[in-house]
Amino acid sequence: MLARLMPLLTLLRAELAFGTHPLLDRAEFSLEPGERVGLIGRNGTGKSSLLEVIAGRIALDDGELQKSGGMRVVSIRQEPELPAAPSLRESLALWADLDSIEDDRVRWRVDARIVEYLHRFGLEGTATTAGLSGGERKRAALAGAFALEPDVMLLDEPTNHLDIDGIERLEDLIIAGSPAAIVVTHDRTFLDRVATRIVELDRGMLRSYPGNYAAYERRKAEQLAEEAVLNRKFDKFWAQEEVWIRKGVEARRTRNEGRVKRLEQLRRARDARRERLGNVKLNVDSGERSGKLVAELRNVTKAFDGRAVVRDLDLRVMRGDRLGLIGPNGAGKSTLLKLVLGTLEPDTGEVRFGSQVSVAYFDQLRAQLDLDATVADTVSPNSDWVGDGESRRHVVSYLADFLFPAQRAESPVRMLSGGERNRLLLARLFARPANVLVMDEPYQRPRHRIAGTA
Repeated sequence: MLARLMPLLTLLRAELAFGTHPLLDRAEFSLEPGERVGLIGRNGTGKSSLLEVIAGRIALDDGELQKSGGMRVVSIRQEPELPAAPSLRESLALWADLDSIEDDRVRWRVDARIVEYLHRFGLEGTATTAGLSGGERKRAALAGAFALEPDVMLLDEPTNHLDIDGIERLEDLIIAGSPAAIVVTHDRTFLDRVATRIVELDRGMLRSYPGNYAAYERRKAEQLAEEAVLNRKFDKFWAQEEVWIRKGVEARRTRNEGRVKRLEQLRRARDARRERLGNVKLNVDSGERSGKLVAELRNVTKAFDGRAVVRDLDLRVMRGDRLGLIGPNGAGKSTLLKLVLGTLEPDTGEVRFGSQVSVAYFDQLRAQLDLDATVADTVSPNSDWVGDGESRRHVVSYLADFLFPAQRAESPVRMLSGGERNRLLLARLFARPANVLVMDEPYQRPRHRIAGTA
């Protein structure tokens, strides 16, 4: 009989909460060598926080995290930050802390692998870090992670900002490599190809399903059907007990004290049951009608470090147009949007703007969000109300359309997950009248998004 491999890491009775919001509730988990775990769950359930715990950046409130001796963990966050340096190669050398490696051969090997993996991800080590697109920044961070040859890779939304070519390269490297991996992603195609096990974080618990996402989906559908039957039986029994308690006199008899206590437990259990989230409700107030012309670009050129990303472009955007920009990472999509918006000046050429244009702009890097502000203040600063006239609504009611419960309204933005921050930025944009909507990666769906994860 083959000996069972020792887990690389184990979570025992893990508890973690931010305020009154429990993320881990005596959760249990272990990761075996070579496993590729897809970590899934609704936005805000604590997936990123769990990765931060494993990476050692957040401490558990209670419970234990055990790691095998000498295990090397590399973590790539949703929005990776690269150290400032003259070139990508030097930036990743700082990120990998090459100077701290005393063995010259090991240091040379890591440096060589940085160059190798930058090339695999379609980047040059001599390229400058200034002006990198979101996709290029993500590719560079992934290159640095693979260059370090870790035992465990923690990847938080690794396909965000990547084009299809970048995603397929990442899939191939993960499948061909030896590190164990825990991946948070909403890309089911990625999970179907890469994952050997799916772990769902739901109401503080971690539930494991062998196989890829398709196998998980089949098993989960069966479980949800079973849970629905049990919930209907529970609710029927609870309703009967509520009718009984209203009889009053009989309920107050001493011999029925146990039944009263049981009803109190039923009430607590029903209140604690967290229902699944619904769909975001979007309704844009178009405000004042713009003129026919939104923006016109004539012979526009824009270059960075001698490389033109827009060259001799003529473009006219008219009222009612719906334009979709596609292209590989670094092609200049975000640059073109900024030229159209007037937030970036062209090197040559002319940009003319129409009259009465009111823009709502969704920034892929969420730079418009103040991390120290509350959710409610972000949407409606210094007011409890959103909109005017007949469309006027209380901010808590308005936030509910974007799947934020009432108690979340006073939470600081820094406590939100990446998906929740996306929803908050959408809520902020649509709280104001706009007749031009510009959205730069409003949601990350490179191929197929996991259903129910708004």
